[in-house]
Amino acid sequence: MLISMDHVALVVRDLKASTERYSAFLGCKPIWRGTERARFQLGNTALDMVVPVGSSAVGVRAQGQLDKHGEGLWVLAFATADIGKARHTLARRGIASSEVRQIRSADFESNKEYCWATSELSAEATHGITIFLVEQETDAAHGSRCKPNAAANSAVSSLDHIVITTAHPERAAALYGTRLGLEMKLDRTNPDWGSRLMFFKCGDLVVEIAHNLKNIDSSAPDKLWGLSWRVADIAAAHARIAQAGFNVSDIRVGRKPGTKVFTVRDAPANVPTLVIGRD
Repeated sequence: MLISMDHVALVVRDLKASTERYSAFLGCKPIWRGTERARFQLGNTALDMVVPVGSSAVGVRAQGQLDKHGEGLWVLAFATADIGKARHTLARRGIASSEVRQIRSADFESNKEYCWATSELSAEATHGITIFLVEQETDAAHGSRCKPNAAANSAVSSLDHIVITTAHPERAAALYGTRLGLEMKLDRTNPDWGSRLMFFKCGDLVVEIAHNLKNIDSSAPDKLWGLSWRVADIAAAHARIAQAGFNVSDIRVGRKPGTKVFTVRDAPANVPTLVIGRD
């Protein structure tokens, strides 16, 4: 039903500034930038930046998100080959969704118009996470991959995982595993970390559900929290991103065997950000 992550969207106040800053971090240029949206197409998903513009449906929603939560992660959009069938299956599993509508965005430079069919899942059923379905026939449905503006080994190649925090891990497991049909790859509680982590496979990336063991308020909504990006050469990426003016931690051994990681402390739009590479 869900074949991959079509895109992750951030809401920002200044589209031009945020796009330039993410271009410096990712090491590539966006495939398009329009009036209210810019898109970076990576190896396994896209990163969208959305800014409120006018009184369009997207603009009103984006402004509401900014007013309530400020800049940051906003939307997960799962790709499906047949949006009608996916909506029907989810409805049978207790997840309502909006009617399908077409989203359009025109690129400033080429004037090419991009459009895609989408439907939003019930926020009540998704426990506060804004989730969309996007009908996607091919991996290149919205255009080719971004052109690098840095050495390939130091540029971000793809998204490794998305972190969602939850106060109710069993509720989250039922949503992502049973109702959305993602494959659970790991469920581990570690008192030393003070957390329970669940990993759900989605195409070539992981949706990570993190539960703080000290959080006993199970009524709190889930929250989109952070992103972890893959690079080919962790040392080269660390040097490039630091040179671009970002505040980065030292490289350290990752929790996943055979990896090294570093944190970007001041990633654009206040998104907690980790960069991961092979050791």
